[in-house]
Amino acid sequence: MMKIPNADFLERTKSELLSARLWRLPPKSANTLHRHPKMEEFYFVIEGTGRMRIGEETMTLQKHGGVLVGPKLLRQVFNDTESETLWLIVGAPEEEFPSDEKTRALFYPVDPMQLPEQLAGMVWPPKT
Repeated sequence: MMKIPNADFLERTKSELLSARLWRLPPKSANTLHRHPKMEEFYFVIEGTGRMRIGEETMTLQKHGGVLVGPKLLRQVFNDTESETLWLIVGAPEEEFPSDEKTRALFYPVDPMQLPEQLAGMVWPPKT
């Protein structure tokens, strides 16, 4: 939805409990604002400076910093710097992407494409 390059490392393993993705956020970009009904996620910064909002709080994580986000909390990783940021995001139990509007509302109770105030005036994803 937000056109952020990512790779699912557990897809080939057919794991039913755990998900793990690398997300490479370009400068001045953001992932979706979302929550998970049941999944806990651990967010870990591999490269760059990580910026994230969890509920009403905004956090800055330095390289090799991490944070655990519990179920039902709104979350969004974003990059308001001039350099790329590489995140490893691991979560369990794995949840399927919502396919119908009712289920989708559990993950996206607000506009998932809204940008944090730190990116006010920016356009993401880029118009193609």
